[in-house]
Amino acid sequence: MSDLTVGDVVAERSVHLTRESLVRYAGASGDFNPIHYRDDVAVSVGLPGVLAHGMLTMGLAVGTIAEWLGDSGRILEYGVRFTRPVVVDAETGADVSVVAKVGQLTDDVARIDLTVTHADTTVLGKAQVRVRVA
Repeated sequence: MSDLTVGDVVAERSVHLTRESLVRYAGASGDFNPIHYRDDVAVSVGLPGVLAHGMLTMGLAVGTIAEWLGDSGRILEYGVRFTRPVVVDAETGADVSVVAKVGQLTDDVARIDLTVTHADTTVLGKAQVRVRVA
């Protein structure tokens, strides 16, 4: 990893989410808010439909980096802003894409900037991961 350059794409992936994915995540996380599995509830509170959990989206994004690093213990810091929801259609689901680029290099730490999109819309803003590279 010592040959990294600012602007390098270090990892990319796309994850397909289904309603089943959301139910499984709800069970694992304990977040059973009905906006994550009931269309009627989501619409009644003004949402466009059932939403993926924000923390699920955040976890999928950083998982891309963990695979690239080969050791999640090298992740020093991770932060995002939730900017747009991921609507998971009952029939077609939703695809979330992650592109990870080197944003900054200092000593033995790299800042990796994540672009996380769904339906051509950025869903996580200022998604940045600081990782130990040496």
